[in-house]
Amino acid sequence: MKGFGLIVIPLWWAIRATAAPSRVLATPPAEFTPNTKVGPGGKKYKDSPHFRVYDATTDAVANTVLQTLESAYDCFINGQGWRSTGLSFNQDNDNGPWYKMNVYDVANLGANTAANTGTDSATGLSFLNVVTEWMNTPSITVHEFGHAMTYAERYWINQGRTGAWWETVANFVADTFITSSICADSRTKYNQASGDTLINLKKVIGDSFQVIVDGSSGTGNYYEAWPFLTYITNNPDNYAGLGMANFPNVWRKYKRDSNETPLHILDQLASPTKIQTVVGRYWARMAYVDIGHEKARALFEKQRKDINYANLDSQGGGKYKVKAARQPRYMGANIIPLKATGASISVTVTATAPYTASLAIKASNGAVRYVEVADNKAQATLASGEEASLVVVNTPNTLYLYDPFSLTSDVSRGLDYSIQLTGASA
Repeated sequence: MKGFGLIVIPLWWAIRATAAPSRVLATPPAEFTPNTKVGPGGKKYKDSPHFRVYDATTDAVANTVLQTLESAYDCFINGQGWRSTGLSFNQDNDNGPWYKMNVYDVANLGANTAANTGTDSATGLSFLNVVTEWMNTPSITVHEFGHAMTYAERYWINQGRTGAWWETVANFVADTFITSSICADSRTKYNQASGDTLINLKKVIGDSFQVIVDGSSGTGNYYEAWPFLTYITNNPDNYAGLGMANFPNVWRKYKRDSNETPLHILDQLASPTKIQTVVGRYWARMAYVDIGHEKARALFEKQRKDINYANLDSQGGGKYKVKAARQPRYMGANIIPLKATGASISVTVTATAPYTASLAIKASNGAVRYVEVADNKAQATLASGEEASLVVVNTPNTLYLYDPFSLTSDVSRGLDYSIQLTGASA
């Protein structure tokens, strides 16, 4: 996939949001006001109610991107109540004025970049630059729109520890728009086809030992980590405070200027359930991609044989030790498929630090059940046709204030553990 760009001018650490929001909303106009001061401007343009496209190579290209963006606007802003991209991130209320977002068709952005999102600090508005060949590609244009909505929500701006999560959110927005029933009505309204999922299973599962959102150059997962947000929004375990209806609270309940991580605010939203429990169950569900995303789950069934599960070294006698290079790091996991040798499986986990572990057991009809490891032990009886995986997650008692672009030793420290299996091999 072509690279995404986020910035044209400095942002998180250069632009500050102001006061707490007012959620007493005025009714926005049917047609927003153009703003020619945002971005480079131009004389050739085409309008829709919420967007203006400059310098499109043809009217057909302009119409296509306008329909896609209007569909995404309808889903996330009209449908899910996210803050309008027509509102300034400088203002302390949501009562207007509303301005169209400018989208620029550009020949080249360099560095293998398909698109990026710029901001105008004076107006507090975002604009999109999209390379011509990608103007008709929703995975690109809606990804950038995801950045624009994050700007509009204001409170991650200037918060460096949220930085890598901007890409996680943007790909979550793009995949949700393309695949999810959440956006089905909006896609239909604007004649947008559903499409294939953006999930990269070889990275998400094959490198699940990495920090849950890792911004390391060349090896990180911050573009791929978005299934965690899909799990949060689909909320198959019905945790209070989570779900799509509450998703904007990752911004709106963010402690102003705290520079906390999104995990800190998710911990507050899910209370009294701890985020460690939520993350532990997320990874357990990822053993069979049981997160309420049917296209991702179907792709898993096709690709599972090609995923790297080489997490353990055998010590003999049913005992295994995690490979040093694949020890789960902060909120990362090992997913370990098991080969049952009998009708009952038992596991004992010995670890050097706090962890969460589960057996994920998948029936022949696709249903998955979960058995938690408690007091370092778990046992399950398998019915005919069931298969099992052990999932071990590094869930320290402390939530770390970490910058994904500059990982410190505490978040990079792996969980050293061993397991004893009876009735199965790994």
